[in-house]
Parts: sequence; structure tokens; C-alpha cells
Amino acid sequence: MLSRVAESIYWMGRQVERAENLARFIEVTLNMTLEQADYIVDPWEPLVQVTGDNEWFTAKYGKPDRQKVVQFLAFDEEYSNSMLSCLRAARENSRGVREVISTEAFRELNNFYHFVCESSTPQLTDDPTELFFEHVRNQTLMWSGVLETTMTHDLGWQFINLGRMLERADKTSRILDAKYFNLLPSVDDIGTAVDDLQWSTLLRAISGFEAYRREHHLVDVEKIVAFFLFHRSFPRSVYYCVAAADWSLREIEKTSGADHPGEAKQRISALRHRLKNTNVKEVIAGGMHDFIDRLQLELNAIGNSLGRDYFHNPGTS
Repeated sequence: MLSRVAESIYWMGRQVERAENLARFIEVTLNMTLEQADYIVDPWEPLVQVTGDNEWFTAKYGKPDRQKVVQFLAFDEEYSNSMLSCLRAARENSRGVREVISTEAFRELNNFYHFVCESSTPQLTDDPTELFFEHVRNQTLMWSGVLETTMTHDLGWQFINLGRMLERADKTSRILDAKYFNLLPSVDDIGTAVDDLQWSTLLRAISGFEAYRREHHLVDVEKIVAFFLFHRSFPRSVYYCVAAADWSLREIEKTSGADHPGEAKQRISALRHRLKNTNVKEVIAGGMHDFIDRLQLELNAIGNSLGRDYFHNPGTS
């Protein structure tokens, strides 16, 4: 496979996953403001902080509010990581790899892009509804289903899966970090109904509320943090995503006939091993923000290593 094709299909997977996560963040925040409108702290600023692009937002929009954050995350064509920009980039990448993905997957992504593009009207930013972002999330699930059922799980599929899993691990950790620092009005609110509702909302943001409740009846901070970071079989936990990305990269190296593990494989295997051998008490005792900050740096380093191992080399990989 040409490195150009591998890079395009990898980023296509990441960009669709990023768009889905933005829709999830907005959907659950709209829901949260409806359920506790009288006493909640402003939930919109943490969403900007989740992106890591606070300075860019402030320079263009000033103080965050509902309309500005929805416009920024969903429809801003000048912001390269907005939902619309991600889908546009994913669609362009899919055009360059038509010979690798199925016709059904290409058509589904094209329809998805047009659905969001044609919906980006002032009405949605002035009075956004959960329903629109639920539709976006469902469109992503439909695209993922088409990929799973119409593509051979060959080298191309492994690069898509690698991109999706790394992006999902990053976004799961970011939403957990945002809660830990920003959403609770004061330490006096820890353990209150407000605290419980916010943790439940965050579980819904990763579609994990029902899965968590099947294992644990009560809201418990340690158990929720462990669910986000270390759950072995929930498909949006950080550990699951890193393990799935590690598996895809191992299959890519096997198919490519690599004689020894590349830099990216060594990094992702090391991260998987560290997550497997860390428990939630150690994370909280050492500072959860510091743990997540290191995790995100490691995920970024894996992405950079992939570029050196597969995408920037001339010829084929």
C-alpha cells in the first residue's frame, strides 16, 4: 500500500471519529443544561478546554456561551477541528482512496457530510437541539456499520481502525479531564446530587451509562474513573482503544513484513502495558490531571511515530 493511501485512510478514520465525539459532547451538554438549569455552573467553557484550542476560541469569540461554542465545535469552517471541517476533510480523504474503501462506505460518508453541511444554519446555533446531534451520532454509527460489513478487514481497514481507536482514546480522556477540573461549582458539591448527575452525564457522553450501571448500582468516582480508563471490554474506554490500536498496528506490521517493531509499535505496546498495570487508586493519588496529561502526550507521540514509520517514507509501506 502506498504511504499516501495509508495516511489518507488513517486520517479519514480519525476525522469521522472526531466529528462523532464533538456531537456527543454537545448533545450531552445540551441535555445537562436542561436537567439542572437552575444551579449548574456554566458547562460550555469546559467544552472549549477539552479541545485544547482555548486561545483560538477566545481570539475569535471572546467569552464562551451556548451559541458560540456550538458554532465553534460544530459549524466553524475556519476551525480545522470543527465537526463540519472534520467531515469535509474525511470526505476529501475518502475521494483519494476510493479503490481501498467500499462504494457503500464512500456513499455513506458523502451523505453524512451533506447532511451536516446542509444543516449548518443560523437556526441550529441560535437554538440548538439534542436531536440534531443525536442524528449526527447515529450517522457515524451507520457509517461504522457499513465499514464493518462491506470492507475486507485487510491493511486498509486496519489503518482506519488504528486512526479511530487513537482518536477515541484521546477524546475519552479529555472529557474525563474536563469533569475533574471544571464542572463542579465547589468541593462542597462533591457527592451531592449535582455531582452524581454530572458523572452520569459524562458516562452518557461515551455511551457508557447503561454498561456502568449493569456492573455498579451507585455512582462512585473511583469506579467511574476506572470505567473510563481501564475497562477491558467497553469499546470507548481508554485501555480498550489502546489495545485495539495495538492489535491493528501489529496486523499492519505483520502484513507489511516488518522485520522488527517500528517506533510507533514500541510506543503503543508500552502504553498498553502501563495502562494494564496501573490501578485507579494510583491515578487519583498521583493526580488524575497529571495522569491524563501524560497519557495525551503519549498518544500524540504515537501519532507522530506513525508519520515517521508509515506516512512520510517514500515509496510503499
